[in-house]
Amino acid sequence: MPQFLFQTDPSQDVASLAVHAALPARPGHYDELRAPAAASGATRLREPWPRFFELLGTSGFADLDRRVDVVARQIRENGITYNIYADANGSARPWSLDLLPFVINDADWSAIEQGLCQRATLLNRVLGDVYGPQTLLADKLIPPALVFGHPGYLRPLRGYQPPGGTYLHIAAFDLARASDGNWWVVSQRTQAPSGLGYLLENRLTISGMFPEAFKELRVQHLATSYRRLMDMLYKLSPGGSSAQALPHSPPRIVLLTPGPYNETYFEQTYLARYLGITLVEGGDLVVRDQMLYLKTLHGLERVHAVLRRLDDDFCDPLELRSDSTLGVPGLLQVMRAGNVLVANSLGTSFLESPAINGFLPAISRHLFGADLLLPSLPSWWCGEAAAREQVLANLPGTVVKSTYPNNMRGGFEPVIGGAVPPSEYAALQARIADNPDAYTIQQYLPLSQAPSWSAGHIVPRAAMLRVFVIADGEGGWNVLPGGLTRIASREQQIVSMQRGGSSMDTWVTTRGAVDTFSMLPVQLRPEELVPASRPVSSRAAENLFWMGRYTERAENDVRLATVALTWLNSDEDNAGELFDAVDALCQRSGLMPAAPTLSVRMFEATLVAELAGGPAQGGVARNLGALAFAAGQIRDRLSPEHWRLVVTAHEGFMRMASGGKGGEPGVPEAVPESSSGSPSASQSGSLSGSLSGFQPGFQSNPCRCPPRTCCAA
Repeated sequence: MPQFLFQTDPSQDVASLAVHAALPARPGHYDELRAPAAASGATRLREPWPRFFELLGTSGFADLDRRVDVVARQIRENGITYNIYADANGSARPWSLDLLPFVINDADWSAIEQGLCQRATLLNRVLGDVYGPQTLLADKLIPPALVFGHPGYLRPLRGYQPPGGTYLHIAAFDLARASDGNWWVVSQRTQAPSGLGYLLENRLTISGMFPEAFKELRVQHLATSYRRLMDMLYKLSPGGSSAQALPHSPPRIVLLTPGPYNETYFEQTYLARYLGITLVEGGDLVVRDQMLYLKTLHGLERVHAVLRRLDDDFCDPLELRSDSTLGVPGLLQVMRAGNVLVANSLGTSFLESPAINGFLPAISRHLFGADLLLPSLPSWWCGEAAAREQVLANLPGTVVKSTYPNNMRGGFEPVIGGAVPPSEYAALQARIADNPDAYTIQQYLPLSQAPSWSAGHIVPRAAMLRVFVIADGEGGWNVLPGGLTRIASREQQIVSMQRGGSSMDTWVTTRGAVDTFSMLPVQLRPEELVPASRPVSSRAAENLFWMGRYTERAENDVRLATVALTWLNSDEDNAGELFDAVDALCQRSGLMPAAPTLSVRMFEATLVAELAGGPAQGGVARNLGALAFAAGQIRDRLSPEHWRLVVTAHEGFMRMASGGKGGEPGVPEAVPESSSGSPSASQSGSLSGSLSGFQPGFQSNPCRCPPRTCCAA
């Protein structure tokens, strides 16, 4: 690793320093930072990186480590998480975001935009045919076994026509750049594409780290795409044409989430709050007379559109997966009756199979009379004998993928053929021959490598770009100008957030006008408050109630513990009936286990130990934990500052009660700095005030994030 940050002349040109200090991409991979050497042999940076580094200012690279710390702190304080189901160290991880952006120029973006609009149209036509006349199957352009054998094909929806003929409302495409600089489509996400919330959070964070570069490089903004998404949902909702057309009773739109334990729950709450729609779980909705309703404090209110993040088979336990507790019984019947818009339509997930990519070029020529503008990575479905025989002899140059989802029909993680020892080729070929339908083989593509800032160095990381295409409700498409760029960890060549990968903000530069429209909150006028209010579901109301109760209980326990410990360490006589009364109060509140106390000193030691949630698991620790849990159920209704206060109160108290890094707490660490017999003024007004006595320096408003301006959206 080159050591350059503190060993170079600060006056040296930063862009020139980057050329020599950044590690080059691995041979055979496209280098997103460094251009091929000129005729003179000199190495140079690709545009617009020279200007980006120049705009770092006089501090140059020396300030980047500090910005990394700011990004990490902002992610932590905003509670941005990505949940890992199989993580032995706990399910919730902080979202991983690299400091440097992934930059795409307008020429490359124009080609991507045209190619993905064509591809989205093609996929929507395929869905319309497969659930309709099925001519593509009859003409053998798609093998029927590939469609009907995939668990994502839903037979109950055969003949279903969604509003406006739009099956795909949001489609996501994973793109990779080959060594020659051309883009390829590796896969598509058509069921419930994730990433729209994370990429927006990435933009708000990274644009704040490099405001001068963001403005001068003319990076396209994102908010218009989200506005178009909402306009499309309003337009296609039953009985609605647009939000503006129905000012007094616009269609009600909800975002259906699997719940707080889903891996992308943070972005679901974030997206619901940003779009101004209600976040719901399956239990919040009910079907009556072929209509979908939301359970609210004021009774049932009709739902016109559902933006779902729940997988197909969990959505309706009556007709799909019967053991699902996450869905809405009867939802499919409401869809067939035409009384609700579900985006994306159910039954689209079979298009996510990598095997489909092998048939799209011929379908495009059949339907459009033209080749795909943006090619698919060559793919061969092993269910076809001819394709299987063609590729089995060349496994080292391929990637073996599961035709079906990893959790269905024996699905498995991708296997890079070149990483398989030659002695195991025969065994792999035998497994494929035993169950050929389950295997799809794709050509191996060395991923381009993007510059990543890591511990004072610029290092290359394998990158893959996810781009989102949004329907306009009239047969056209809008491509969000940016996307979610994911990078592999260290030397890995497989990009996966589950395997410890990271993400980047994606900057699409333009030579034209920059759309400065923003959906970030602005100061509201009084007349806007009532129309902007959202209904309160029964589940949300229950959690709001328990938030209040647990806040009250936690504050009372903090006050009682403060008084008890201060009194025990005072000069007053702390034996006799008064001690018995204090002991009884602490036991009743859960601060102490329900057992007789032998002595004052044992009482004191037990009380300090129980503050962190000892064997009794009561008192402050339990109530703060329950408060955080209830808040997590309705996170979309809490401001970032409110959420940070809840989380910081819980974590800060647990850290204090466990003695921080020093081990077991002692009485001096638990007792407020004031030794008087009553709580100080700072401890008497609120939970945060009470906690300030236990944790010196705790602030009721811990936010120290840089301000978010409209230009960041």
